[in-house]
Amino acid sequence: MSKMTMSQKILAAHAGLQEVKAGQLIEADLDLVLGNDITSPVAIKEMEKFNTTGVFNKDRIALVPDHFVPNKDIKSAENCKCVREFAKRNDITNYFEVGQMGIEHALLPEKGLTVAGDLIIGADSHTCTYGALGAFSTGIGSTDMAAGMATGKAWFKVPSAIKFNLTGELNKYVSGKDVILHIIGLIGVDGALYKSMEFVGDGVSSLSMDDRFTIANMAIEAGGKNGIFPVDDKTIKYMEEHAPGKKFTVYEADEDAEYDEEYTIDLSALTPTVAFPHLPENTHTFDEIDEIKIDQVVIGSCTNGRIDDMRCAAEILKGRKVAESVRCIIIPATQSIYLQAMEEGLIRTFIEAGAVVSTPTCGPCLGGYMGILASGERCVSTTNRNFVGRMGATDSEIYLASPAVAAASAITGKLSQPSEL
Repeated sequence: MSKMTMSQKILAAHAGLQEVKAGQLIEADLDLVLGNDITSPVAIKEMEKFNTTGVFNKDRIALVPDHFVPNKDIKSAENCKCVREFAKRNDITNYFEVGQMGIEHALLPEKGLTVAGDLIIGADSHTCTYGALGAFSTGIGSTDMAAGMATGKAWFKVPSAIKFNLTGELNKYVSGKDVILHIIGLIGVDGALYKSMEFVGDGVSSLSMDDRFTIANMAIEAGGKNGIFPVDDKTIKYMEEHAPGKKFTVYEADEDAEYDEEYTIDLSALTPTVAFPHLPENTHTFDEIDEIKIDQVVIGSCTNGRIDDMRCAAEILKGRKVAESVRCIIIPATQSIYLQAMEEGLIRTFIEAGAVVSTPTCGPCLGGYMGILASGERCVSTTNRNFVGRMGATDSEIYLASPAVAAASAITGKLSQPSEL
């Protein structure tokens, strides 16, 4: 038997093979196919081209309109209508409209649709989020999504892997966002191109599930095919809570599995980290940051809109005021997180501090709506990309940061960490 990584074992099992090797082309059975309101309409039209309108399994497709939802204009309304009608025609079980919807990558784990050992494709690059649960999940194009919905299968080139050995524990106000920004700063935006990023080591157990979702979510920002965590007690507890009774499979990398590279990251040595414009690899820590005045703060997205993120932001904003020069926009990632934040009094804290709270949506992250930047404006955002023009005007600037840094910056009106308050 060859020496396989965790990701390779999942791929082998779904391809019905004893073993797979990096670079090998395989066809594998899918557990879940995901699409949103931007990518699904394209896939639906592709299906019509190859004369297939039916789906392979109505329970194994998830359609989540979340990018321009509630609809911001006629075009976005038409896109959602297309997805809605397709879901209805095919009796899709996991279709989440306004009222039930949330940001797809926070919603699916919460609904128990993603579990350890699954093979998941999604027509959204941040589908790699579910690796936090020990699943192999990756983003694909709309044509692959169409084929996946029709046949329940997809082609993969088996990725090689990079091992990240995490040790120690994070300090207060340092989170999973700082870990992944540090790693991207270390290896670059193409440092893991088409590779599995496998996170291991005794430091993993100290990370919350929300931290792990954040880290896996941004594997794509290093070029990764997927990010994946081992399954431990925290993972199992999360799945028992969100997917009770659902069968899952735990895969472990072989002890002699082959990795292209290995890195050791001491979590206790990390400090708040910020990615400056215009790439996630352009990272800086506060010992090297001069005064940078800002106009807007966004706390939310599939990267950092979970309850841990809301609690962290509220802890910093409580009893304080958002700077007069700053617009602070907070977006809980799902209805359930919104409700929990409300019950815990976090929404009141946000509003009293002078922030605005939105219904779940991807909105500003992709320059959609709910916080577009004008020419020359600067935003501290808990989202995952800070490319030129990502949030609006091409000469606006996005600083990627954790909820703690975003909340502190909202109060001071400049890029700040909580210790500066």
